Amino acid sequence: MRFLPTIVAVAFICMQPAVSLAQDDVSRVLITDVNLFDGQSGELSMHRDVLVEGNKIKSIGQDLARPEGALVVRGDGRTLMPGLIDAHVHLSWNTGGSQFVDGHPDYIAALGLVEAENTLMRGVTTIRDTAGAVRGISQAIDEGYHKGPRIYSAGAALSMTSGHGDFRNRNLRPRQFGGPGETEMERLGLVVFADGVPEVLSASREQFRQGAHFLKIFAGGAVSGLRDPLDVAEYSQEELNAAAGEAKRWNTYLAVHAYTDRSVASALNAGAMSIEHANLLTEQTMKLLAEKGAFLSVQTVFFLAHLPDSFSGAQKARQHEAAEGLDNMMKLAKKYKIKVAFGTDLVGSMKLKAAELQEFTNRTKWFTPAEILAQATSVNGELLALSGPRNPYPGKLGVIEPGALADLLLVDGNPLENIELMTDADKNFVLIMKDGVIYKNTL
Repeated sequence: MRFLPTIVAVAFICMQPAVSLAQDDVSRVLITDVNLFDGQSGELSMHRDVLVEGNKIKSIGQDLARPEGALVVRGDGRTLMPGLIDAHVHLSWNTGGSQFVDGHPDYIAALGLVEAENTLMRGVTTIRDTAGAVRGISQAIDEGYHKGPRIYSAGAALSMTSGHGDFRNRNLRPRQFGGPGETEMERLGLVVFADGVPEVLSASREQFRQGAHFLKIFAGGAVSGLRDPLDVAEYSQEELNAAAGEAKRWNTYLAVHAYTDRSVASALNAGAMSIEHANLLTEQTMKLLAEKGAFLSVQTVFFLAHLPDSFSGAQKARQHEAAEGLDNMMKLAKKYKIKVAFGTDLVGSMKLKAAELQEFTNRTKWFTPAEILAQATSVNGELLALSGPRNPYPGKLGVIEPGALADLLLVDGNPLENIELMTDADKNFVLIMKDGVIYKNTL
């Protein structure tokens, strides 16, 4: 979807910029008497005030003086925490597969904008889009023409022929053998086909030319794929080395879609720093992941959800297989003290994506509420920081401390005692702030 940025820009060219979209247009906000979850500590800091100036947290303390002209938000003992971060999102994919590949690019972009606002109003102030054409959407949000989260984008994910990204009709030949130069999924910006080291290098460089913040490659089979079972190891070691090396040259990192020991080990040995999914890992490979210091970007809600009717029986069977591996994988991750990221990977419908916050309660089988909240804030913030100079939003995310970016969520209750509070944004999230701007305030 290389022309989506133009479409989005044209659609919003006559609109007024940003701040007018938020509820409160002020440069200083003083939030008083909150119990503070800073994103890292397992305990709340009681009865704190937090002063926001511009887009950053200025100071934290008790009984802070009100600066002239500041908006005062009375917390009255509610819990203030960092804005949520979803580390595995496909913002542009909001319909069934056939509707998606056959959709008009402007329709796909329009749905992406709608879902961006939905995401922000669930308290998710930052997302990491791990495959999709979202640069135009991100630009419209950053320039203030539409509500939505910050977006860290990989651009199109790299897929080999017959890999996870290959959604072609069986009768459609690859371009190397007389087929079209661009497939539907490539046109929509979700994937780019690359076979062999030279093509992997070219495709990687093209994503960075287009403004990618990190690189994504499919190194194994998938639930949502058409013809790639979970056990398949995709891409050779040489090809994975090439992708990881190119990401390193761009001073960022490689994220790798993989489920099995073989695929994950190959990715880690290449230098990947983020493993997506990994449901079928055994102890040996989890040890390797710990040794490499890579992040484990896992999801539960997609594997435990009722998939839309548009998904085939084979896809649903692979979902079940992946779900069966969750328990062992999570226990191993905790045993080896892996940095576990918080993500959802929901695709196919906005109705399904509305279950995004269910991820919080799903994880209670393996983690404490404090651990889960940290995964959705500070741990994900560390993962985003791996983008280095490619980071589009300089500043610290996922924590509440002086100098950090002012992404804040005020929760009516204590989620460290009752994590279910996090699953109902409409009822329990009384204030949502992103970049110092209030987008929801029901107090």
